[in-house]
Amino acid sequence: MSKFSTRDLTLAAVLAAVYAALTMLLPIPQYGPVQFRLAEALTVLPFVCPAAAPGLFIGCLLANLLSPYGLLDMVVGSGATLLACLLTMRMPSRYLAPLPPVLCNAILVGATIAYAEVGFGAGFWTAYALNALSVGIGELVVCYGLGIPLLSALDRLALPVKK
Repeated sequence: MSKFSTRDLTLAAVLAAVYAALTMLLPIPQYGPVQFRLAEALTVLPFVCPAAAPGLFIGCLLANLLSPYGLLDMVVGSGATLLACLLTMRMPSRYLAPLPPVLCNAILVGATIAYAEVGFGAGFWTAYALNALSVGIGELVVCYGLGIPLLSALDRLALPVKK
């Protein structure tokens, strides 16, 4: 394992602040079954810079302090972002880089919201399917609609970016 440099630590801190600020301050749906977290576009960054992963995890954890789903969302939602970042680092192409955040959030955040709404009772699976679908669609729009252009912009800046 390589050392985590001062530059890596600074990048992680800046990304944590940007993720948290984008989520907490924008007046668009950030929590709940319908959400368009623009900050989730940043989850493609571990594809080109693995040091981004801890910053995005901390930023999500901070943002989820305001979640109406409480501690459950802080743990599961932030864990979904961390897992997505770790998987994004291993994606073979930039066009697959947004896929882990879409799938991880649809599955894990969808389950969190369904559990918060109905518990593990009779309606859980129906609520889960609907929440996973709506969270997944929002994540798909943000990660592919903004994440891929973000990677392209980094490429145009002549930063070392995987193709």
